[in-house]
Amino acid sequence: MYNMYTLDNGLRVITENIEHLNSVSVGVMIQNGSRNESEELNGISHFIEHMFFKGTQKRTSKQIVEEVENVGGQINAFTSKEATCYYIKALNTHLDLSLDILSDMILNAKFDSEEIEKEKGVITEEINMSQDSPEDVLDDEHSKVSFGSDSLSYPILGTIPKIKSFNREKIINFISEKYTPYNSVISVCGKFDESELKKLIQEYFGEWKSEKSYIPIYTSPILQSNSGFVNKEIEQLHISLGLKGLPYGDIDNYSLVLLNNILGGGASAILFQKVREELGLCYTIYSYLQPFQGTGMLNIYTGLSKNYAQKALEIIDKEVINFSKTGITKRQLEINKEKIKATYILGLESTSSRMFANAKNYLFRNKVFTQEEVIEKINNINNENIQNVLDRCFKPGILNASYVGQDIDSESLNSVIFKDIKAYNNSSNINKFEI
Repeated sequence: MYNMYTLDNGLRVITENIEHLNSVSVGVMIQNGSRNESEELNGISHFIEHMFFKGTQKRTSKQIVEEVENVGGQINAFTSKEATCYYIKALNTHLDLSLDILSDMILNAKFDSEEIEKEKGVITEEINMSQDSPEDVLDDEHSKVSFGSDSLSYPILGTIPKIKSFNREKIINFISEKYTPYNSVISVCGKFDESELKKLIQEYFGEWKSEKSYIPIYTSPILQSNSGFVNKEIEQLHISLGLKGLPYGDIDNYSLVLLNNILGGGASAILFQKVREELGLCYTIYSYLQPFQGTGMLNIYTGLSKNYAQKALEIIDKEVINFSKTGITKRQLEINKEKIKATYILGLESTSSRMFANAKNYLFRNKVFTQEEVIEKINNINNENIQNVLDRCFKPGILNASYVGQDIDSESLNSVIFKDIKAYNNSSNINKFEI
């Protein structure tokens, strides 16, 4: 059962009590990520995430993690394009400790100048490690290709020159503006006493104050028709193709999840069966969704020999076009409703997964759907919904592409997929390219 309320300081709280468990997951999610940064400060949100672990007025960096791990708990954090989350999972008997440590990190961090300089080296190595991963390089390149000058194109980690430019003053100023109770949510899921939890949250977070409220406002960037290529001395060619997706919270999102599942969501999907199983052109191929506030994208990824790239792109392009025209059968619709219901339900079998899902929904939509409501939405997907998404997302075809590999003729590869964009641009409604 969900309980949602707001503290006097504007901090929203969502709790879900699951009595039969003996664990509890606690998270503080802030509506701030790389999308909220200026170009000059790109990477500072992720940098700040690291710095919150580097010591407070009453705990050293070692004590922060040691106190949690000494009771068998787990503590971690992540930064995405649109949010940052700090969380602890522990036995329910250590709920007080979890809230104490999270509040101490977020409200009492020292941001010692010496620690800041040391962390620049750590994050520089994290960036270097990311640059050694073709998939990470591909993802960053495709963001640039897809979103152009919009801040959605910025890499979450930032760049090494930007990281080296950060100092205590920039960090404190950014936090004072972007870390407020008004754009944050505390999410708790597991076993707890509701009245005791309410007192603890008030005790540890009730004094969180901000000079002004920060409510992020996002643009709805047009998905660019473009391509990018990064030359890297590796064996395979890594390819990412972008189709139009849907924004987070769109009414047709469940229909898009279903269609994506059929196209590239597993080993029985169209692309896997055609490109890998039937033709043997690759080892890995799949599609996935990237929903953001006000915009979204559907990506197709594959890694293969550059000698097979043109053939693979021809097949992928053909399958996307056929899919947009022929749609799906009634049997496919019913089978894939069951698949996505199972994926949804299995994904909620851990308190941390539920905590994250609740936090994100409450943070961005100010509401949470029950499991019954979600299942009902999936069950209610009909042919009209499916056709609407086929028209919105698949009919325009492949809009952009990025490649990472060695000595690639990207122009030849682009000629395979971008011919459909030209044809679609000449059709009746060019605005269908706008997200």
